[in-house]
Amino acid sequence: MSVAKIAVSIDATQLKKIDFYVKKHVFKSRSEAFRIAVNQTLEQLEHNRLARECAKLEISEEQEMADQGLAEDLDAWPEY
Repeated sequence: MSVAKIAVSIDATQLKKIDFYVKKHVFKSRSEAFRIAVNQTLEQLEHNRLARECAKLEISEEQEMADQGLAEDLDAWPEY
């Protein structure tokens, strides 16, 4: 995994909390704590984006397209 160093400004109280968890061996380092937090945030944003896009779908139209595709596929399948 390729990594890049960055500088981050953080509230002192939050940093103390991170250091507490590093000391308790919840995280190996501050860097790991940040990587995990950023990864979880990005995953949540992507999940929320997917949910928003799904909410835009018209269920009846989607069902009609699915039924249409299934009917066409059934004609092409060999009979057993």
